[in-house]
Amino acid sequence: MDTQPPQERSWTANPPATVLVTGGAGFIGSHACVELLDHGYEVIVVDNYAHSAPQVLTRVERLAGRFVGAVYELDIRDRRALSAVFDRHSVDAVVHFAAHKAVSESTRMPIEYYDTNVAGTISLLSAMREHAVHQLVFSSTGSLYGDADGGPLDESTPARPANPFAASKWLCEQILADVCRRHPEFTVLCLRHFNPAGAHPSGLLGEDPSGVPDNLVPNVAQVAAGRRARVHVFGGDYPTPDGTAIRDYVHVMDSVEAHRVALDRLSDGPGMRVFNIGSGLGRSVLDVIDTFGAVCGRPIPYEIVGRREGDVPELIADVSAVRRAWDWHPTRDLTAMCRDAWHFEQLNPNGYAGSARRPSTKR
Repeated sequence: MDTQPPQERSWTANPPATVLVTGGAGFIGSHACVELLDHGYEVIVVDNYAHSAPQVLTRVERLAGRFVGAVYELDIRDRRALSAVFDRHSVDAVVHFAAHKAVSESTRMPIEYYDTNVAGTISLLSAMREHAVHQLVFSSTGSLYGDADGGPLDESTPARPANPFAASKWLCEQILADVCRRHPEFTVLCLRHFNPAGAHPSGLLGEDPSGVPDNLVPNVAQVAAGRRARVHVFGGDYPTPDGTAIRDYVHVMDSVEAHRVALDRLSDGPGMRVFNIGSGLGRSVLDVIDTFGAVCGRPIPYEIVGRREGDVPELIADVSAVRRAWDWHPTRDLTAMCRDAWHFEQLNPNGYAGSARRPSTKR
């Protein structure tokens, strides 16, 4: 189904801006590529496929009805290779997704997380400055608020990262703020998205983790499909109504829409601005399991086990700032997230394995 060439269709942009998307084959990045192509942007992708698959980009092109301008298989820490991409393309702006992103894994691999997330961002900034590219949308995380008191949490809440993943993103934000202070020509919009979940409603794109999923929704989907026996719920003794951790889940389609709107708003002026991207609603682990069970029509077996290192009881976004600034708010609820994730799981029981691969562009 995903091997057919994309069909051309019209779009509005005069002229279209060229956007480099790092991590463009990943979960959020691939959905973002569809969103940007749909809105007239020319898209260049770099990805090392550490958490993704090259087959994804064939599906991106099928959904968008347009070809991705170029795809480069590289690690953004490779400054020479990254610089060569900027040499070959007239890039107007960058959307930066490339990163390690699993909370529990980061507690076991802190060096790798700081190396990829922080050093990779520095490498990207160096290439951007070298090629006079000064506009960046940075995909950050609400996890950097850590074990904050109360909620919802607005952008002025002090960062208290509780794991290396969150700490690495917070370090990146500080670097970006320093760059904007030193180089006033830079414009950075930093989006702290909370817990993206769901899939493209077509079922062609979704979250396809390798091994045991670290994120809750794909884990529940695999249990619902019989690929795993039960969901392990990490912690049933948190100070929450049902004892399980509470998070702010936002549909991946809403998340990437916010990133596209951010690109549109880079012209608002130089400097760095930070916005939370979430639903503003907290849902517990058991809420998600119950909702997914209702969507797929069967109860989801689960087992409560010990807490997971690096987790906190509750993270809920205050999203009033982005609503005021851009008149943007999410439009899809938890049921839609579960429904779309289940649709992807049903259509792709083996993930992206066996799909046609979109070849990388030779440097």
